Amino acid sequence: MLDQLGSQFETASAGYAAAHGIERDPDWFILKMQEEMGELTQAWNKLSGRGRSQGKSPDDLRAQMADETADLLGHVLLFAQHHKLDLQAAIERKWRFQPAL
Repeated sequence: MLDQLGSQFETASAGYAAAHGIERDPDWFILKMQEEMGELTQAWNKLSGRGRSQGKSPDDLRAQMADETADLLGHVLLFAQHHKLDLQAAIERKWRFQPAL
């Protein structure tokens, strides 16, 4: 199931990259994860009062945090797919359960 979700993110990402002339070289995958983690951290800082909310309501900030979490998830799956990592096996090994997706 994670492979299927990763493939869906890959299709969307490859299309976006092609439309905008973005080269997704090997460094791009890890750099995008870092970028998205930074954006998630920024959203958290705003929601938790450690950053300027820029006039956004708590609900707007929670939606922004959800959006950035979705971006991070997508880029984690893209990274795993690009490097042919078996996340399901890793989850079973590290977290000691079988994901039921």
